[in-house]
Amino acid sequence: MSPKYVAWADDSGMNCSTIIIGKKASATGLVLVAHNEDDPGCFVQSHLVPHARHEAGETLTFADGNAVIPQVEETLGYYWSEFRALHGEPFADAFINECGVSVVSNGCVGTRGTEDGSVTGGIGYGLRHLIAQRSRSAREGVEIAAALVEEFGYYSTRSYTIADKDEAWVFQVIVGHNFVAQRVGDDEVFYIPNWLTIRNIDFSDTAHKKFYWSKNLVSFAMDKGLYTPVKAGDYSDFDFSTIYQVEGAYIPSNTLRSDLAWRQLTDGGSVPHRTFSIKAPKTYGMAELKAILRSHYDGHDEDLKTDPAMSPHRYGICRDTTVESVIIQFAEKAPLTCLWRSFPRPCISPFVPWYVGLTRIPEGYEWLDARPSLASHFAVGQGELRRNDNYAYWAFHMLQNIMELNYQEGETLVHSQIAALEEGWDRTKPALDAAAAALLEHDPDAARELLTDYTCAQAQKAWQWARQCAQDLVDAKDKANMNFWRSKL
Repeated sequence: MSPKYVAWADDSGMNCSTIIIGKKASATGLVLVAHNEDDPGCFVQSHLVPHARHEAGETLTFADGNAVIPQVEETLGYYWSEFRALHGEPFADAFINECGVSVVSNGCVGTRGTEDGSVTGGIGYGLRHLIAQRSRSAREGVEIAAALVEEFGYYSTRSYTIADKDEAWVFQVIVGHNFVAQRVGDDEVFYIPNWLTIRNIDFSDTAHKKFYWSKNLVSFAMDKGLYTPVKAGDYSDFDFSTIYQVEGAYIPSNTLRSDLAWRQLTDGGSVPHRTFSIKAPKTYGMAELKAILRSHYDGHDEDLKTDPAMSPHRYGICRDTTVESVIIQFAEKAPLTCLWRSFPRPCISPFVPWYVGLTRIPEGYEWLDARPSLASHFAVGQGELRRNDNYAYWAFHMLQNIMELNYQEGETLVHSQIAALEEGWDRTKPALDAAAAALLEHDPDAARELLTDYTCAQAQKAWQWARQCAQDLVDAKDKANMNFWRSKL
């Protein structure tokens, strides 16, 4: 059954944030991508999908759409962060493939004038899978996405970040067959909450140095009465984001997060809402990106003065709905690209190094293999989402919920331990990178095993920490309560 097109006019679940740092603005000299995924009710597991060859005539279908898509002869291997929810979550999963092409996305509040009768279900969830399977560069990922949307149609409004070590593209698609893609400049920084941000398009850029666009983008808007050029045949005043998205874009969740992010990116400067990107005023590294992804709304310190038990997770970038945070630290050699993963909320969990070159998922971070997970992604059973101490997710989930009982009371302990863990990884990772890079030259399999062993060891260390930290918080609270009651005797 095809899904109903959803306008997404409310604020529920619309809280993802993405930062892109062009390579000339990056402390690493390569692109950086940072992303918080916000989806209430989702549970996270990790998969590896192997490189594969396919028979002629194979096709693909995805449960949320009716497009029948011809399979290609060869698909790439990739890492897949899956967000499972009781009724299925079509627009959350994140990917990075063996060529170092990554895909994350942000929902965008509803667009207008896009009910297109020619779209009968089209493609939704499958788009990100196909980008990961087929793209050897970010640019190729944009071209693949563009071809799929134009042929099959898309049933949501969304902004995809498709990036590799050298280029980052923002692909914004609306309900139907229309899209725009814009490259983030090498010396630029980009931030998006949940609205369309691509503004004016250089329609003379037929070489696609900076833009791609659908062939009917302008004519569709004109036919719907959304746009009339000031001068016939001159589309220089065509503003994609404001033509296709007006109502509902300026919700507090978007405006406050935008202000919060840009002030940190500019050291206090003000940036107009729905800015696509700016020239970077400085260089950015891991520390700056971690701090932004962990930041809470501006008024939370005032709330804490009134109520010390107040949760800070309201209208911030680190939200009550945040289920995974990731910083992609690209490397010259794709296997050395590092996903710094934190879940559920990055203010309560360390960013743990996961290498793209790993050959197996760390024990306890996957409860279903990739194939049955894909088959059941929209048919998740209630029992699957009950606590199971055999899986790492639940330790982090429990720690998060204990912290929410009194965030301020626990933050000194939790944050100091997180800092110690991350400082340890900052010390050991450079030597590991050097050893793996040297091995890649003459023994790639050994290099990948080294990266895998390291990733698995750090993932286990983080899991053990989460279990122990949760116990420490409970014990500390119990001790404080007992001391209080003894004082009344």
